[in-house]
Amino acid sequence: VTNGGKTTLAEKLRNMLPNCEVIFQDDFFKPEYEVETDECGFKLYDELDALYMDDLVKSVRDWIKCPASSVAVTHEPQNTCDNPQNTDDAYILIVEGFLLYNYAPLNELWNKRFFLTLPYEECKRRRSTRVYQPADMPGYFDGHVWPMYLKYKSELEENAIDIVYLDGTKPREELLSYVYNDIIQELKKLRE
Repeated sequence: VTNGGKTTLAEKLRNMLPNCEVIFQDDFFKPEYEVETDECGFKLYDELDALYMDDLVKSVRDWIKCPASSVAVTHEPQNTCDNPQNTDDAYILIVEGFLLYNYAPLNELWNKRFFLTLPYEECKRRRSTRVYQPADMPGYFDGHVWPMYLKYKSELEENAIDIVYLDGTKPREELLSYVYNDIIQELKKLRE
């Protein structure tokens, strides 16, 4: 969900986890002139077509091929990407964004999926405090942003994708602790 705390959570995790890199979906938005406009005059930023999703997939796949070369390591790796299976070092990639699980080419790449949710009123309140470029037009949240969130969330639920839903109204520290511990448990499973 927009303004759910995705970026804050990803950045805090990057600072806490060793050998952790974050790819932000927002870095793959098309320029404004390439984003379609609907009949109400709303720029359709909350749709997959507003993003260079193939470039995002390529970035993720490139990282997977050689994580040690792209991550700002928090300690010296024992070896290079030529022989990563022989190391005890874990490399962690967090991909942060709002339409990640609705794009089929990415779904085969995830070890874990987290989805922050917010109720309508809280989401709208948070969104109203942010400044976007281009700025939100009057009625944009109700006319485009929220309906698209509901549409894409419904698709996830229909497809029964394995996702951990997180309540974005919970304290940041609680969410951070939960996700951090879940990642640590996942790392332990992968090493067994």
